[in-house]
Amino acid sequence: MKLGIVGLPNVGKSTLFNAITNAGAQSANYPFCTIEPNVGVVAVPDKRLDKLAEMYDPEKYTPAMIEFVDIAGLVKGASKGEGLGNKFLANIRECDAIVHVVRCFEDDDIVHVEGSVDPARDIETINLELILSDVEMLERRIDKTKKLLKGDKKYQTDLALFEHVLEALNAGKSARSVEMDDDEKKIMAEVALLTTKPVIYAANMSDADFSEGIENNKYLAKVKEIADEEHAGVLPICAQIEEEIVDMDAEEKEMFLSDLGLEESGLDRLIKECYSLLGLISYLTAGKPEVRAWTIKKGTKAPQAAGKIHTDFERGFIRAEVVSFDDLMACGSIAAAKEKGLYRSEGKEYVMNDGDVVLFRFNV
Repeated sequence: MKLGIVGLPNVGKSTLFNAITNAGAQSANYPFCTIEPNVGVVAVPDKRLDKLAEMYDPEKYTPAMIEFVDIAGLVKGASKGEGLGNKFLANIRECDAIVHVVRCFEDDDIVHVEGSVDPARDIETINLELILSDVEMLERRIDKTKKLLKGDKKYQTDLALFEHVLEALNAGKSARSVEMDDDEKKIMAEVALLTTKPVIYAANMSDADFSEGIENNKYLAKVKEIADEEHAGVLPICAQIEEEIVDMDAEEKEMFLSDLGLEESGLDRLIKECYSLLGLISYLTAGKPEVRAWTIKKGTKAPQAAGKIHTDFERGFIRAEVVSFDDLMACGSIAAAKEKGLYRSEGKEYVMNDGDVVLFRFNV
């Protein structure tokens, strides 16, 4: 999974990226300090994998991974190449989802590119640039579809959908806000519009907001209102807190977060929100050589899940031997789970569940 972290200059974007990836991206109080996209790879925290590691004492421990891309700060006119606009937009196209960092804190020492804190205006600025870029792309696609339509009437459905989405874009709405059925979503996926990508608004607040209660932050309600309209997610976060806990050990971190009334770090909450937004789950493989988590879409059937490990596993799929993680922990071993009939043999139509511990049988 690849997540692009975007936002106007000086909203806390690179500070957040540094904190969650510990990758050392440059952070400074002026626009465009992030000129090349910085990339950090983060392990997905999964306590189930830790438990399996205790059970099997494996030679290798491999969690699921997320790639975060910190993309240069955007300004008005980016869709026309202002600032680092074109490069910025190209980098977003490669991401599965967008984490849009919005400034929801006051600080006289940190200059705001627009001169004041206004999350609604900031969101509109970035969204407008993405929309303008999408309008240009979709207009080109419509021209191409009209030419194809002269030779084949089957493109009429595509053209009607493209024109409907273009109408929304020209009205200043994201393609994401247009209601579509599954077939229409498949058609739009081929166009790769920026505003169809799932978005999480990371409302970057001060540490005081978290200690005093985030509901008192006067900007958060507006961010939530915008997100609801767009079918986007919202995550209250404090880049400063994330920065402070980076070098703490597990016990220190837990105590620090507990004092703020938090059970998890912003990174853990962000990953959960991204999995939920993208409809992702993890299945697990376990044995002495390796315990490992694999990320798949909800609804994936066993052969396709096996294909994540190796294409041969999908091609020569015979069956999946499955036990749920909770059942395995309750029984204490695979042998005990088999005795209780909780270790199942599943065929090609089996839909994988989150936390399935599985062994695939195949023959090529």
